[in-house]
Amino acid sequence: MAKSNTAEFMEALTLLAKEKGIEPEVLIEKIETALTIAIKKDFPKSEEINYDIDIARNKFDVSIMKTVVEEVTDPANEITLEAARDISKRVNIGDKCPLKIDTRHLGRIAVQSAKQVIKQSIKTIEREQLVTQWGGLQNSAVSAEVKKVETDSLNAIVSVNGTEVMLFRSDQIPADDLHEGDVVKIYVSGVSASDKRPTLRVSRTHPELVRKLFELEVPEIADGTVEIKAVSREAGSRSKIAVISNNENVDALGACIGPQKNRISRVCEELCGEKIDVVLYSDDPKEFIKQALKPATVLSVDIPDEEIRACSVIVPVNQLSLAIGNKGQNAKLAAKLTRYKIDIEPEGGRFFENKE
Repeated sequence: MAKSNTAEFMEALTLLAKEKGIEPEVLIEKIETALTIAIKKDFPKSEEINYDIDIARNKFDVSIMKTVVEEVTDPANEITLEAARDISKRVNIGDKCPLKIDTRHLGRIAVQSAKQVIKQSIKTIEREQLVTQWGGLQNSAVSAEVKKVETDSLNAIVSVNGTEVMLFRSDQIPADDLHEGDVVKIYVSGVSASDKRPTLRVSRTHPELVRKLFELEVPEIADGTVEIKAVSREAGSRSKIAVISNNENVDALGACIGPQKNRISRVCEELCGEKIDVVLYSDDPKEFIKQALKPATVLSVDIPDEEIRACSVIVPVNQLSLAIGNKGQNAKLAAKLTRYKIDIEPEGGRFFENKE
């Protein structure tokens, strides 16, 4: 690589490393891997490639190493002593002789392959950095400050511990009306796997946000005395959580609701008034299904085959609309909560069917 080109390349490499927050040495390692792939396309039989890359000295040398021999039998990896002495007067039989490669003359396909490897490597490094940085926050609810709301899309840029993340409108609660300076709770589900620059995946519609908010509000859940066994949700409208107490002296429902409903009210307020049903979990599927359909009263539950996970439920005629809910919502949430297909019938005949 020509001297001026080398200097420009090293400067660009330094800026790229700084921009991406990547150690230059790590980036150089990825570039070497990419160049090896490229060189192998043009020199497929070469067995040893040597790199001498030094950012501080603006040095970028790439060589194919050949063994000095009396008679060449493998031209891709061997060189005669006479030819080697034209490169270095100090080499002898058995030594390695470097034949420098001008990387500008590599084939177009080879160069494109190298660029693709470098690009993908940078994404991998960025993703690893995000995972390292946010590993402790993944699968948790955190406070985020709204920095900006886009006028047309209503996508919001929020700040989490100083890092700006996009909260898309599709991941906002329908009733959300976000403004700059608002502080809201978001659920961090992980790091994106998109082809663009990796970023945190955050949401206010994820069912697990309900679980995490209750963990924050209810000490008995935080310490494991009360356990949330399942969550189902239609964000912005209604959720159901199934809870169980691991201490016979602690009322799971009372702990979640709190004195004067203050605990559940704070969760509902954070979710823009979303209605939340707290029901008791049971290892008995029939009892769990009865609980899941509350506030409706259930007369009986018939499960012909538990492996199929389908059941028939009988309710009083005057409870049918309550069991089904507005637009089938109560039945849908109960089906998601229990993971059972639920066929609801009034006393006297079949009327409604819903599945998970």
